[in-house]
Amino acid sequence: MGVLTGIEPQKVFDYFETLCSIPHGSGNTKQISDYIASFAKERGLKYMQDEHDNLIIWKNGTDGYENSGTVILQGHIDMVCEKEEGLDFDFEKDGLKLRAENGIISADGTTLGGDDGIAVAYCLAILDSDDIPHPPLEVVLTTDEEIGMLGAAAMDMSPIKGRKLINIDSEDEGYLLVSCAGGVTTKAVVPVQRAPFDGMRIKLQISGLIGGHSGIEIDKGRANANTLLGRMLFGASKSVDFVIESVKGGLKDNAIPRSSEAVIATKTDKDAEKLLGVIKKYSEMFSHEYRVTDPDITVSADKCEGSFMPMDKTSTEKVIAALVNLPCGIERMSFDIEGLVQTSLNLGILETNEKDVTFSFAVRSSVESEKNALVEKITCLTEILGGHVKNNGAYPAWEYRANSPLRDLFVEVFEKQYGRKPVVQALHAGVECGLFAGKLDGLDAISFGPDMKDIHTPNETMSVDSVKRTWDYLLEVLASLK
Repeated sequence: MGVLTGIEPQKVFDYFETLCSIPHGSGNTKQISDYIASFAKERGLKYMQDEHDNLIIWKNGTDGYENSGTVILQGHIDMVCEKEEGLDFDFEKDGLKLRAENGIISADGTTLGGDDGIAVAYCLAILDSDDIPHPPLEVVLTTDEEIGMLGAAAMDMSPIKGRKLINIDSEDEGYLLVSCAGGVTTKAVVPVQRAPFDGMRIKLQISGLIGGHSGIEIDKGRANANTLLGRMLFGASKSVDFVIESVKGGLKDNAIPRSSEAVIATKTDKDAEKLLGVIKKYSEMFSHEYRVTDPDITVSADKCEGSFMPMDKTSTEKVIAALVNLPCGIERMSFDIEGLVQTSLNLGILETNEKDVTFSFAVRSSVESEKNALVEKITCLTEILGGHVKNNGAYPAWEYRANSPLRDLFVEVFEKQYGRKPVVQALHAGVECGLFAGKLDGLDAISFGPDMKDIHTPNETMSVDSVKRTWDYLLEVLASLK
């Protein structure tokens, strides 16, 4: 008898418990993929399993639904593997130890993998049924979503014929996700020349900022340490004779940098004194501008030792020009969804080596053409400065559809079941629907799911009642797609 035996919907929780018994962390999905393939084969269902462990399983429509439009049910089979410190547990070999208490399901000392095991359990329960009305189905289960949506990115989607996609990978019941941003990592590389320069080295540092996720929190008005550094260096250049040795700031391109620094070289004590005056001015200015969002901003200047020969004057001017003029922050808000950031970019990492300075951006937009336009803007300025741009990790936007019959149906069924309106929302971040929308022309998609908390941590939980309501909701939507 399993831990979840007797909990409704029983078939869903039976499959969820079975999935939890099979190791399936990101990058370790062969075993669980083979289990699902065997499941399909045993039931005589047509299926496809690719070299990346992705799966497509087909099931005909039930009586009366044979000629209805095909519906795609979609989730991912990998999970995030995190455990409590000191716990003797091997995610490569061990099955999860489930707990069910007071209507809450969790795992003992580890992540639960409800993200996205519950989607897979829903799909298997439907595929295994003979009494659930539904149109023809294409169940698409992807791998390595948690480490960059790698399975969906590599998947050949040409066998998929459906153009209605129901993604079950959200963690808030009552919220319908209908759009997400596409993105790309753009690195602008500006070459520098170095020349002998006698004088003292001074480290200018901006620190104490709040930072945050560059997709979710880009609209919070928080300061970006790298762009503030550019402002300060440009201001100092108007009255102080100096050259730059290096600039550095931020740790991840998709995180708003909390600190940034520049090592500069000045020739005279008089220049150093002027510099202190500039630092004081900008410290007061930044503290005033960001007194609400970043109240602990600190600007400092200290003598230091150098690591490189300083840049020449022309290279110094180019680096400052790049810092001041390369775009950063919100570029455009959505006119379709109130309060949604449509297009933005974040100068997340600033790095210097002996030959060049690299400016790394996380570029995001829910409109593909606007994302591309931002990359072009970065490229234009970088090339004028004698540099070049490198792009990687691109994923497409899932654009908001003004006309979405699937969204309308989900809203209608929700109002009947719950007696209230759902929250229809968009994210300024990426989900797999964007990759499917980019590969399947005319796709009408939506994402939803039951309540889960603290996902990706050992404190992850999933609500039994929410799983039951969301299951009933999904079945009613399928029954309405006749």
